[in-house]
Amino acid sequence: MNRLNGKHIVLGITGGIAAYKSADLTRRLKEAGADVRIVMTTAATEFVTPLTFQALSGYPVFFENADDSATTGMKHIELARWADAILIAPASANTIAKLAHGRADNLLTTLCLASEAIKCFAPAMNRVMWDDPSTQANCRTLVEKNWLQFGPGSGSQACGETGEGRMLEVSELLAELEHSFGSGELSGLNLVITAGPTYEAIDPVRFIGNRSSGRMGYAIASAAREAGANVTLISGPSHLPVPESVSFVAVESAAEMQQAVLPRLADCHIYISAAAVADYRVAEVEPQKIKKTADSLTLQLVKNDDIISLVAAHRSRPYVVGFAAETENLEVNARAKLIRKNMDMIVANTVGQSAAGADSEQPDIGFNSEYNVLHVFWREHQHLGDNPVLGEQQFAIARKSQLARQLITLIAAQYRLSKSLHEKDTA
Repeated sequence: MNRLNGKHIVLGITGGIAAYKSADLTRRLKEAGADVRIVMTTAATEFVTPLTFQALSGYPVFFENADDSATTGMKHIELARWADAILIAPASANTIAKLAHGRADNLLTTLCLASEAIKCFAPAMNRVMWDDPSTQANCRTLVEKNWLQFGPGSGSQACGETGEGRMLEVSELLAELEHSFGSGELSGLNLVITAGPTYEAIDPVRFIGNRSSGRMGYAIASAAREAGANVTLISGPSHLPVPESVSFVAVESAAEMQQAVLPRLADCHIYISAAAVADYRVAEVEPQKIKKTADSLTLQLVKNDDIISLVAAHRSRPYVVGFAAETENLEVNARAKLIRKNMDMIVANTVGQSAAGADSEQPDIGFNSEYNVLHVFWREHQHLGDNPVLGEQQFAIARKSQLARQLITLIAAQYRLSKSLHEKDTA
């Protein structure tokens, strides 16, 4: 499984002779299927020209003294939301010190402070600088802040000395970066995930559907697979590519989705219902196309079975995660839905508007958008009953791929806690 395919990578380049390796790293990231944006410090531009990286990445390079409006302004915020991972390679002693102490005096350090993406750094410096206690302490501080440290390696250095401090080779950096997307949090678990809309036929040509693109469900399937799970993705009609290394089942109607879900619950540990399943279907589907003759047309709709309620009541009940896409009263509706349908967790989001209102320049969220904002509620399983205590967590606006990884981490933690409490109760 190539975990870099389709990932959004920001490559930060700081001042150091090892910056020449970053050109090959950019090329190799592109070959692996990653979408790459380059951010350079002023010192880095003295070693390798931005034009080199623009040619290799296919995009303008971001750096402090750029005159291009496309690489100035509030780009650190846009890049922070865009990135799945930030890799600083080479990472100089100066930049490591700045990041360790929360300095934000250039575009790269500001971007890092503003991002919730995976953050990695590859130290590259003279062996004496590397051995300095301050550098060692700064690296430990970054690791404690959940940065991933790649290297350094040992060998001959540009200064003529030999020792530890070399930036890792490009192949090693690629392997480390790919590994950073595999948390192992769901290793060995079986997940069934539903995604996309359902189409309820009116006649052979027409249907009743909804605006779901499937992006959130597909992103969750990818994140769960990266976390080590065995994933079955059951999807309504979608134009998205099928995530790598998942078992994929294509369906169209709510009834077909129900038929695909229920037989797969016997060995399912976690069920995530991200699909926007139609609540109603047409009572009588016409066998031939309805002709436009009358001034009005009346369709009789009947209620579909509620799939997630059936899953929650199943004899082989998994840990049940549902979604609530709302246009109003988000928190109230989500909490009520969680309890009414006997779910373990519900992921609520507002659809059809900007994250900060209609006049905001922030990206739209929800259906057909690459961005979302999530408000998650879950049952505290040590407090059962008709009025359970609910935990909650909010995730700020970010790309759905980022949110999916954050959500998988939360689901994995709550699943383990729920399982532990259940085992304790039955012991």
